[in-house]
Amino acid sequence: MVTAETRKKYMPTIGIECHVQLKTATKLFAAVDNDAREAAPNTLVSHICFGLPGALPVLNREAVRLAVRAAFALGTEPARFSKFDRKHYFYPDLPKGYQISQYDEPIIGEGGIDVPMYVEANKEVQTLHVGIIRAHLEEDAGKSTHPAGKDYSLVDLNRAGTPLLEIVSRPDMHSAAEAKAYVHELYLRMKYADVSDANLYLGHMRFDVNVSVSSDPGKWGTRTETKNLNSFRSVEKAIEFEIQRQIEVLEKGAEVVQETRGWDEAKQRTFTQRSKEEAHDYRYMPDPDLPPIVLDDEYIEGVRDDMPALPDDYRKQFSSMSLDRQVIEDILADVETTHLVADALTKSSPEDGRRIAFWMMRPLTDEEADGARTRTVQIDELIALSKLVGAGKLSSSAAKQVLDEMLVRGGKAEEIATRLNLLQVSDEAEIIKIVEQVMTENPKAVEDLKNGEQRAIGFLVGQIMKLSQGKANPGLAQQLIKKQLGL
Repeated sequence: MVTAETRKKYMPTIGIECHVQLKTATKLFAAVDNDAREAAPNTLVSHICFGLPGALPVLNREAVRLAVRAAFALGTEPARFSKFDRKHYFYPDLPKGYQISQYDEPIIGEGGIDVPMYVEANKEVQTLHVGIIRAHLEEDAGKSTHPAGKDYSLVDLNRAGTPLLEIVSRPDMHSAAEAKAYVHELYLRMKYADVSDANLYLGHMRFDVNVSVSSDPGKWGTRTETKNLNSFRSVEKAIEFEIQRQIEVLEKGAEVVQETRGWDEAKQRTFTQRSKEEAHDYRYMPDPDLPPIVLDDEYIEGVRDDMPALPDDYRKQFSSMSLDRQVIEDILADVETTHLVADALTKSSPEDGRRIAFWMMRPLTDEEADGARTRTVQIDELIALSKLVGAGKLSSSAAKQVLDEMLVRGGKAEEIATRLNLLQVSDEAEIIKIVEQVMTENPKAVEDLKNGEQRAIGFLVGQIMKLSQGKANPGLAQQLIKKQLGL
């Protein structure tokens, strides 16, 4: 076990390759459905997917458009000229014996992104810059499964030919926490740019992490690559394990082996898969069946003009709500909530935006969790609900009841509040009667309040709310108590 003192002797260096599945209707080079979630094995295939002799690939135009969007999301522009190459290696689920990818002239070159990172020690969000070396288009391979207890494997080619964008970072990260923050920001950018559905569970984004450790600050250690991680937590845990493992190897006087490793989620450890290949092992060659991609300025500017707002745009907009930066990051984690809050700020006020943000981030009710939350609530009704609270016509707890009803069954905020008998009484004449009754029934609390015991007013307001069945406006009730006592 590596001690904290030993750990300080070594500097980890981390780079990440991320495969993003582009949200095209069809595959990268074949007119075959790209959504294989519910398809039977080997049904979304064509002669191109099988790599049959004479099969000619045709580039999916939409994949190029999405790659250009991704370039803007990665802080750069697409290359005006890029080309496809054949990357030769054997996989049983790659029938052609080569993968169509991009090698020396990818569609996206140098870029970089600023990564917000929450630092627990000082409770602050700091910014980490991570450089992007390149991002290139390529097709995915198929999928092999290995039935337990059997001496054979099964191959499903539904995934073969799925369009991927592989994003290669610079080794600018030096801890598992930094790497986790980077992949999360990458996820947000691909999601908000509408490049990918970015469903980690379905493998729309998969991460390969390269980790090395060195006791010499001026030199990198020997790296290993842990492949196919599909959650932020697994990225963090795999890196933590690999740093620990490599330090243990070096402390024993041995050498770290450059290799490809896998991640065992159940055991929370990496394991050896194969020795690491280098570029020359793949025998790259230009693909003779595909012409280069040539983009002109007009096309690029057209895509730029159509770009949706990215996370940094929303961070800037949300700063008007005077929220903690980590709360803003929590809002951004849900695209629907982000769009609602942004609409609220555009149509109304920071107060309404802030209130709507906290409502939408609340845990789901049982009914919503069971799948009943199928309705997208209208922003105008959310604003109307917020204004009912702001005007003192609805308590915060009552507003949540109205919101639950709106999310599940729809409807207008004030009509729901009226139907559920939740609207607060703000009529001074009506409330003063209740105030006088409560003060008569609780003389000790009244005396305590006169003597400066401020907690007593909370008790009295509570009794007023109880007597009015929660309908009295608590702010007005408090004002009337003080008025009665001349405070």
